[in-house]
Amino acid sequence: MGEARFIKTLKEVPRVEHFAPGHRLCAGCGIPQVVRMALKAVPDPKVVVNATGCLEVATTIFPYTSWGVPWVHVAFENAAAVASGIESAFKILEKKYGKQRPKVVVFGGDGGTFDIGFQALSGALERGHDMIYICYDNEAYMNTGIQRSGATPKGAHTTTSPAGKVIPGKQERKKNLIEIAIAHGIPYAATMNPAFPVDMYNKLVKAASITGPVVLHYYTPCPTGWYFDPSRSIEVARLAVQTRIWPLYEYENGKIRITVPVKEPKPIEDYFKLQGRFRHLLEPQNRELLEEIKRDVENNWNRLVKLASQG
Repeated sequence: MGEARFIKTLKEVPRVEHFAPGHRLCAGCGIPQVVRMALKAVPDPKVVVNATGCLEVATTIFPYTSWGVPWVHVAFENAAAVASGIESAFKILEKKYGKQRPKVVVFGGDGGTFDIGFQALSGALERGHDMIYICYDNEAYMNTGIQRSGATPKGAHTTTSPAGKVIPGKQERKKNLIEIAIAHGIPYAATMNPAFPVDMYNKLVKAASITGPVVLHYYTPCPTGWYFDPSRSIEVARLAVQTRIWPLYEYENGKIRITVPVKEPKPIEDYFKLQGRFRHLLEPQNRELLEEIKRDVENNWNRLVKLASQG
């Protein structure tokens, strides 16, 4: 495929495919877009490490596989640890035999990244392993029954944070994965969204060019767990950015840059009303919680703008 380059339009994305169609991911799922883009943007040779989750179970149903690159399935909790070992082994092979070292790309869901796999990820970042860690975040444990995770937003309905009259959904805030990753002293981190594919592709290209650990946080629409029509997946994803709920930005060597500015945000209600997991927040009795969520979103955006202005 040669060296990947930054693009200005989708027409410039390489046509080669390393991820075959016919997988069993749900209609409207946001995961295939980031996988296809990553396998195009990261030059060969590359090795993929995949934690247990939606992506793994839906793409490798025996005797079939969707993967056209070397692929390793590991347990839910240890993708970053296994990737660290693979990267270290290839480093030795390169030193001893002059073999070209492949780029190690890790895919993990929010459960395997924010929660059960976070210790392994933190260790890999602290040690400085040369890898690209991509968290596909559908904001709950979707593969096992739509249970809450550390990535589930405040107020969201899940099977373990049900929205009722007394407790209207999850009460805790979503973890800030990128800020936690940055605190490890890594060279690059960024957020991505399928409704902005050029932005996503260019961040993947940049990630591939960097030596050291990279963390990419990808917004993953989930019609099954968010309760919306699969045909509206990209609309939901776009609204997440347009309402400032999911800012698109990157961190590179100490500097924050907002890559998709949102000067006039759309109402958060536009985003919530499309998803069954949030509709209860639009009811009069939950007005106070809705206003609190709005303040959190605006405060986070203003903080990012301030950081970006410091250059």
